[in-house]
Amino acid sequence: MSHPSSIDIESSTTQSYALNDRKSDKVNQEHPGQTEITHPVDIENGQSIPQDGKIHDAVWGTIDEDGPNYRNLGWIRASVLELKTQIGLGVLGLPAVLDTLGFVPGVIVIVALAVIITWSDLVVGYFKLNHPEVYTVADAAHIMFGPIGREVIGFAFWLEVVAIAGASFLSISVAFNTITEHAACTVVWAVIGAVIVAVFASIQTLGRISWLGWVGLVSILSAVITLMIAAGLTDRPSLAPIDGDFEIITQVVAQPSFVDAINAVSIVVFAYAGTPNFFNIVGEMREPAQYSKSVVAAQTLITMIYLIVGCVTYHFVGQYIASPALGSAGFIVKKVCYGLALPGLIVGGLLYAHTAAKYVFVRVLRNSRHLSKNTPVHYMVWYGCVGFTCGIGFIIAEAIPFFNDLLSLIGALLGTLICIQMEAYMWMWDNWRATNRGTRKWNLMMAMNAIFFVLGCFLMVAGTYAAAVVINDSLNSGDAGSPFSCADNSGN
Repeated sequence: MSHPSSIDIESSTTQSYALNDRKSDKVNQEHPGQTEITHPVDIENGQSIPQDGKIHDAVWGTIDEDGPNYRNLGWIRASVLELKTQIGLGVLGLPAVLDTLGFVPGVIVIVALAVIITWSDLVVGYFKLNHPEVYTVADAAHIMFGPIGREVIGFAFWLEVVAIAGASFLSISVAFNTITEHAACTVVWAVIGAVIVAVFASIQTLGRISWLGWVGLVSILSAVITLMIAAGLTDRPSLAPIDGDFEIITQVVAQPSFVDAINAVSIVVFAYAGTPNFFNIVGEMREPAQYSKSVVAAQTLITMIYLIVGCVTYHFVGQYIASPALGSAGFIVKKVCYGLALPGLIVGGLLYAHTAAKYVFVRVLRNSRHLSKNTPVHYMVWYGCVGFTCGIGFIIAEAIPFFNDLLSLIGALLGTLICIQMEAYMWMWDNWRATNRGTRKWNLMMAMNAIFFVLGCFLMVAGTYAAAVVINDSLNSGDAGSPFSCADNSGN
């Protein structure tokens, strides 16, 4: 392990460094992870305070009235965005996880991954306070691994968030097909979804987008509450036999194959795979020191929602769970649920599209006055990044048009790397030569992060293999739709 800076976990929220006019991204070679200090730093806010009273941010440069304010996000709105980046698509796949694993193993997996990824989310905040120049996980990789690491991790990060945005286009097309009873080609609905997402994703700052997070949160929660109530009242789930008797089977402990079990775990990883967005969220907060509070609030609430929705829906629907789950409680209810969920699906997609586009935007214009000023170059690059991101997301969604399989692949191949392994290594790198090295607490924390890192490696390899097997089987059997097909994907 290279020579990390000596930072203890207790001092992670107070030690901070800042740049005035950052000439480059390169790290001080004698002390990796630290940057040149040219201004006094507000420890609470994680930003420099020069005599002119303007904000001089290590990422955005000088922030004033001549450009968008990229540091205006409060902790409550940050919590809403953290909730919405996860709850949209993730919650729709969890009842199927319980069907695959059984009640007890399914709940254990959800809670265990909630704890692991919540820790990862907290590490993002600690690392940001110690390295203010970090805006994405790619910046963290540059500090630890140099330019090559930055490009590799940066591409993986960008591909993950673009793929999740693409998954939202797929779910939007399912919603439109359900509501309209397949009134148009599925590809057309996906294009319409991508265009709507692109329009809202082009809003420049997360502070301005945060109100849409409330809309999306209320939308998804309304849909899943309606689903749970309807599932409890319906006489026959959507996928149950149309005629004759049937039996709803729920299992305390199921006996899935290795491939099915790992795919189910990958879906849970995907459900918590909002971590890439958390770098951007803490990077645009007015007071980054309050980030940890926003994470604890968001992750506690979302885990409760996941457990309640997953357990209640699986209890009433059993093996007749649909993919996505909104189609499980009858045809009319399915229409109602998708109508309620549609704004939330759009908001979920725009948050990921916005994050992916802003990563490219910052990379292109960093160290330029155009980054934080309302110039023609600023707008051309920004809108071009949004359009390119949504275009690639659309291609991914149409190339793998089966919802749960796409979630499994994203969760395994990219989610574990970006949401578990990177953060575990970030903590070890920052604390390798901490002042409390060798103490019981340091040893336990180092062991915990090492275990998380190894677990992430296993899930990435095994999960990617399992997802590839299932996708190949689906294509060969003809049970799933073909790429770029006009066929109805709603299951009506």
